[in-house]
Amino acid sequence: MGVLFDYFSAGSDEEAAAVIDRPGGPGSQSTVQLQQLKRGGLFGRKRAPAPGPGTDPELVVYDTVSLKNVDPVVQFGTLEELITGRAYDDIVDDPRSGHAVAIRDGGERLVLTLTGSLSSALAAAGDEVLEQAAVPWSETEEFWNAADPRDLAAFLKELARLARRAEASGKRLYCWVCV
Repeated sequence: MGVLFDYFSAGSDEEAAAVIDRPGGPGSQSTVQLQQLKRGGLFGRKRAPAPGPGTDPELVVYDTVSLKNVDPVVQFGTLEELITGRAYDDIVDDPRSGHAVAIRDGGERLVLTLTGSLSSALAAAGDEVLEQAAVPWSETEEFWNAADPRDLAAFLKELARLARRAEASGKRLYCWVCV
């Protein structure tokens, strides 16, 4: 079982924080409470509700890129260092580096901010830059020598497209975390 990370854009910290209780994350229209989903299922596994009861077609579906096990603080700090040249210590000291705008269940669910400098760098980066950054990023100890740079490059390209759309619409990037 891994940690789910949904990277998404929102217009404000308050708007981003409002997705904390949404089953399935910011890209879902689900309105069923997570406590209801924790009941039942084989070995207590969570199940997202099917469209119909428990979904709201009027609910905002956020522009989202999902990935397991790539965290927005340590691993994205290293990524930001690689693509911006900004010192890692300066990145983690940035007030928007992993700042929790919402937290539930003792940290099992979070909505965290991403730095503006990472978002801007991703939005400006071309595919070649992202492919080049994916190689040393995949070799960092946080990936335990198990990351494929091609998979990371594909993720970075999706994330860069998200950052471009966010920038064009005056939004910021966030991460919904679910353990």
